[in-house]
Amino acid sequence: MDSSTAAIELRITIMMPHLNEKQRRLFLATEAKALGHGGITQISTLSGVSRVTITKGTKEINQPEKIQTTRCRKKGGGRKTTKQTHPNITEKIQNIIEPHTKGKPTTPLLWTSKSTRNIAKELAKNENINISHVTVADLLAQNGYSLQANRKDIAIQPKHPDRNAQFEYINKQAQLFLDKNAPVLSIDAKKKELLGNFKNNGKTYRKKGEPSKVLDHDFPLKELGKAVPYGVYDVFKNTGFVNVGVSGDTAEFAVESLRKWWVRSGQLVYGSCGELLVTCDCGGSNGYRVRLWKVQLQLLANELGVKITVLHYPPGTSKWNKIEHHVKRMKN
Repeated sequence: MDSSTAAIELRITIMMPHLNEKQRRLFLATEAKALGHGGITQISTLSGVSRVTITKGTKEINQPEKIQTTRCRKKGGGRKTTKQTHPNITEKIQNIIEPHTKGKPTTPLLWTSKSTRNIAKELAKNENINISHVTVADLLAQNGYSLQANRKDIAIQPKHPDRNAQFEYINKQAQLFLDKNAPVLSIDAKKKELLGNFKNNGKTYRKKGEPSKVLDHDFPLKELGKAVPYGVYDVFKNTGFVNVGVSGDTAEFAVESLRKWWVRSGQLVYGSCGELLVTCDCGGSNGYRVRLWKVQLQLLANELGVKITVLHYPPGTSKWNKIEHHVKRMKN
């Protein structure tokens, strides 16, 4: 290899990685034109670029007015988009993911899975459209779809006409207690947990192939039982207290949780206050029909010398209970 060829090869090696498609074409055509007759073949050998591409660049150099100034390729080049090749692709995907739209309850996809991979398989099988699951996800996003969980929003029974008035009354009473610097508590029993070496959701870093071993069945252990967490949430102080028992969610346990909150936290902040407000849902150990709950509350009020007011949320509205959105996060 002579010095001139070596110099050309050096320029090609240095410049090619930094140029786009059009720039590489014009650069190689310029080198070939500088070599004269046989230059295209020689540059093609040194660069590994086809003669056709270099020849195209030579024509563009000879006719500079035809060189695209803003594009690398001629308009219309490259692979067509999925929407161009399949104009009705969006409608076909919607027919798969919407059971009421498709109207074919016997189709397995509709009631087993709606993942992007299964949608892509369904398109290939029934519509002869071969696209990737990534393209399916992009098309769904472009049309306003996103992954969403079910939402409990359909009432089994009609709403009580005075339900909104009940909420307004609870809010008004809470504000009155706030003005008097008296505590407003939201209470509820949280999800019971088995005590023992049981499987739990979540993952931790461990060496590959060495997961933490737990019991193969989630049967309660008689000697350990279940943990029953009962939460007390101070609405205006934004603080939570959880009392954990091992017996059951009874009215006595609910009142005992209030007693422990008062002894360990409440009296330090509200010791001089002679009353408190408790808000809760209308079922479970603190239900409005549970007589033992009322009896134990009266005993607690007599013991503490504090007037206790209890307000229950309407049936089916426990998700508006303040503790549901605060102590639950603290527990997790």
